[in-house]
Amino acid sequence: MTLSVIMPIYNERRTLRSVVERVLAVPFPLELICIDDGSIDGSRDILAELQRQHENVRVILQPRNMGKGAALRRGIQEATGDFVVIQDADLEYDPSEYPTLLEPLIQGKADVVYGSRFLGAGPRRVLYFWHSVGNWLLTLLSNCLTNINLSDMETCYKAFRREVIQSIPIEENRFGFEPEITVKVAKRRLRIYEVGIGYWGRTYEEGKKIGWKDGVRAFCCLLKYTIKEPALRQPRLHGSELLPVPAYQAQKSCAGVGEISQQNERSRVA
Repeated sequence: MTLSVIMPIYNERRTLRSVVERVLAVPFPLELICIDDGSIDGSRDILAELQRQHENVRVILQPRNMGKGAALRRGIQEATGDFVVIQDADLEYDPSEYPTLLEPLIQGKADVVYGSRFLGAGPRRVLYFWHSVGNWLLTLLSNCLTNINLSDMETCYKAFRREVIQSIPIEENRFGFEPEITVKVAKRRLRIYEVGIGYWGRTYEEGKKIGWKDGVRAFCCLLKYTIKEPALRQPRLHGSELLPVPAYQAQKSCAGVGEISQQNERSRVA
């Protein structure tokens, strides 16, 4: 199994080295695709250094500040791993939770996994009340429009089978990526799971960028893509029409079948 971690970056000099170290420390073979979105604080110099030090770090430079959604769109196009994880560069989310996030994908149960800040038993920093109210309202609206029961639509931590996320056109350039992708995966009737994660939020003084205007945009995006995006019913699969299984899963499944056959043979002999 290989993992592609997509990390959009805009003026994250203070946390950039630490988050890259944490990503590279996770127990999976991975590529880290860093998309700098026009940083002017020295982040690009740090990225150039990190790319020289680590062969699995790839750096993509946007020509100007184009927004998180535009950076994610570019990075997702470049991904080559079996699974894709979205990672912010601000240390609000801990890469050590990748095993939890990826488990439903590795088991072949999910196409998309959301890491919920409201289901986790881990630490969660207490911050802005009205942000939590806005998050709850957006998630509620999202659930009403898509008929799914997420607890945290706006979470950064989303993981996908690569072929799934690369098949979905991403149109939003800023923070509208979260509601857009949520509506689109729901419309495609994909298998969506949630897992609990911790959350180490930061204040505006510490560099938080999202604001009330992005909340308004998220509301508009939910309505826009609910109306615009057609519902795609997944075909019922029979026999030879089954979707291909990644090699590492196939090997695991074959091993399990072999063990069962051996057990049945011993039973007949007995």
